Amino acid sequence: MTVQGTGWKNELLLALCATLVVLTINAVSCFPTLADYGADNDSMLRLVEVRDLLGGQGWFDLHQYRMGTSGGFLMHWSRLVDTPLALIIMAFDALGASPAIAERAAQIIWPTLLYGLTIFVLMRASRRFAGTNVAMPAVILSTAALFFLVIYSPGVIDHHNFQLLLTATSLWLLMEAPSWRPAALLSGICSGLTLAVGMETAPYVAVLGICAAVLFILDDKERVTARGFGLGFAVVAFLVFVATVRPADWGVAQCDAFSSFQFAVAALSGFGLAIASTLTASTARTRLVSMLGLAVVVAAVVIVLFPQCLAPPYAGMDERIRTYWLGDVVEAQPFWSVAIHQPKLMASRYVTPFIAILLIGFQLRTRRLRREEMLAAILLVVAFGVSLWQVRGSTFSVAFAVLPLSAWIAKIRLRADATPSWRISTGIVMAWLVSLNATWAGVAVAAQSVVQKAPQRINSDPDHAVTCGKPADFRDLAAMPATTVLASSNLGSGILVFTGHRALAGPYHRNIGGNLAMLDAFLGTPDAARAVIEREHVGLIAICRGNTEETSLALDAPKGLAAALLRGNPPEWLELDQSTAGKPIEIYKVR
Repeated sequence: MTVQGTGWKNELLLALCATLVVLTINAVSCFPTLADYGADNDSMLRLVEVRDLLGGQGWFDLHQYRMGTSGGFLMHWSRLVDTPLALIIMAFDALGASPAIAERAAQIIWPTLLYGLTIFVLMRASRRFAGTNVAMPAVILSTAALFFLVIYSPGVIDHHNFQLLLTATSLWLLMEAPSWRPAALLSGICSGLTLAVGMETAPYVAVLGICAAVLFILDDKERVTARGFGLGFAVVAFLVFVATVRPADWGVAQCDAFSSFQFAVAALSGFGLAIASTLTASTARTRLVSMLGLAVVVAAVVIVLFPQCLAPPYAGMDERIRTYWLGDVVEAQPFWSVAIHQPKLMASRYVTPFIAILLIGFQLRTRRLRREEMLAAILLVVAFGVSLWQVRGSTFSVAFAVLPLSAWIAKIRLRADATPSWRISTGIVMAWLVSLNATWAGVAVAAQSVVQKAPQRINSDPDHAVTCGKPADFRDLAAMPATTVLASSNLGSGILVFTGHRALAGPYHRNIGGNLAMLDAFLGTPDAARAVIEREHVGLIAICRGNTEETSLALDAPKGLAAALLRGNPPEWLELDQSTAGKPIEIYKVR
């Protein structure tokens, strides 16, 4: 069977129908994620970045000049995601649409398109995993899983949805490789692209590359697969490096963004895999030696040339920023923290992948896994392991769990068709229920309602991390003359997207100076805060009383500026704009 073989048109149609149903639900609900951005700071800043690009900021210039201390700071995101959004906006602008309408169209079209494509890819991968037609359970489970991940909702235009699509596509194409010759090359291309978009997918890209190498070691017939994957990975890394990194920075290594470090590793490992799979003799021992040699060379290059990138992520982060920002970012929380403070999130993100892993384990007790099953199982286990470290890994494990869960439901349905009974019918119902992450989220909510709720800190509840996320909340601030605004980091992206002001703080690990200045001001005494405000030329202070970040700052520094403003007791050098009193965002003018 090839990718053009039986069923792909039907699966594409099913994916399209599922996408249209979800889009209709969002439209009937008036696109709630567009009406209230909540804590989706990344999508708001992505829109600002696209606006800057369309407004004339250089292609290679990723500085965010309107955030942080004077001069801004360099962001670590990729233009690969800015480009399609900018093209959609330009297309609607060419049709005569207003800028607001064009942006809204891009915010709806882009995530919706990625949603449908990801459903289709998971359906194709599920068919490969099961070895039979699993279209119906696959489309239902993938649609539900991706819907409750929220990353495909209208308005969500950061890079996580694009990364999931590319990673899932790379897995599916690697599964397809023996029966469709271009699949391995395309799989390598997708792996290279998802790595270029963001370093979050580095573990999955590494696993896919290792799988291609191990397959080659175990079976000489996989030579073509290894060659294609390596070539695609290396070539796209070269193209992305040249296209997105300015020549003056080709020698600069950045551990958190695509740079000379990632390019060197990708080119060396990709071309090395392609060359070794072409020239190595057909004996298993020779293939093993060649792959081990390649691994040693890649490791040596990293250790010698890029030792700084072997340190843990955020290793050099200031301890205050780690405490007041990173320690409370939802997607960076470990499993134990999520299990204690957010049972609903834990249930919806961890239970179905765990069940899927158990199903694979039961299969291993009775038979060897087929090639396709083994590839999916390895990536699922790795993603689940990453999710135990940081909850962001569950985005991938929830999606990959669709494959074994769909195969399980399809298998029970076949048994029901062969020998109908009430027990098998009950089994089908139970299989459907336990395979839906929404079921487990509901169970967690019900259980949580009968126990005392755990204390909340910044972002500990993703549904209420920021209450000032509506465009109207920033209307009064937007009407004031442009200046630098002191506000909590969770308001930074909203200030940029809804107003013409600069924001001192923002929830980004590279904005060290701005975030430290914000902490110095809000945690310090009014006199200490005044010194920071004068140094950073702050003209306005914005307070969102429902923002849990500000509440935490006030609790930890009861004599600080944040606590004084929340008590309604500002120092004499601040004047409350009376028109904003009692509104979601209260604005203080610096005298």
